[in-house]
Amino acid sequence: MKIYTKTGDAGQTSLFGGERVFKTHPRVEAYGAVDELNSVLGVLRSRLASDDLERLVARIQNTLFDVGAQLATPRPDDPKLASHLPAVSAARVEELEDWIDRLDADLPALRAFVLPGGVEAAAWAHVARSVCRRAERRVVALASTETVDPEILRYLNRLGDLLFVMARWLNRREGVADIEWERGRG
Repeated sequence: MKIYTKTGDAGQTSLFGGERVFKTHPRVEAYGAVDELNSVLGVLRSRLASDDLERLVARIQNTLFDVGAQLATPRPDDPKLASHLPAVSAARVEELEDWIDRLDADLPALRAFVLPGGVEAAAWAHVARSVCRRAERRVVALASTETVDPEILRYLNRLGDLLFVMARWLNRREGVADIEWERGRG
C-alpha cells in the first residue's frame, strides 16, 4: 500500500464512514488540531525521563488517538461505526485530575501569571498547553454545530490544565523558579 492516495489533491478528505468533506471543514480542523497536539506531546515525551510522567504522556497520546477517531466520525451513533470508536471515559478525565492534584501539591501557590519557559521539557509542556487550548477551541467550534461527546471537551480542558501544572513541576524539579509576568515591562 502506498502512503499517497492522491484522493486529497483537490482539497477534500474522507471522514470515518466515507463522507467526503473539504479539508477546511470544522471536523477536519478539530481532529487536525488534536493530531498537532499529539505530535507536540511526542516531542515533550522525548524530553522526559522514562518514569511515571513519561508513561502518563504516552497514555495521553493514545487517548488523543481515541479523540481523533471520535472527531473524524460524523455519525458516531451509527451502529456500524460505533463499535470501532473507543470512547473517552470520565475515568480518563479523573486520571488527569489526579495527576494535576499530585503535581500541584509539590508546587508553591500561584501568585502571578507565569511566562512559558524554563528547562526544555517545561518549555515543551507550555507549547503543548497552548496547542491543547487551540485544539479545545476547534472542538468547541465543532460542538456548536454538530454533536461532540462532552467527555472530549472535558478531557481537552483538563489536559490543558495538566500541561500547565506539569510545566511548573518540571521546572521545580530542576530547581528553576516560575518566570512571573511583570506587567508593563515589555
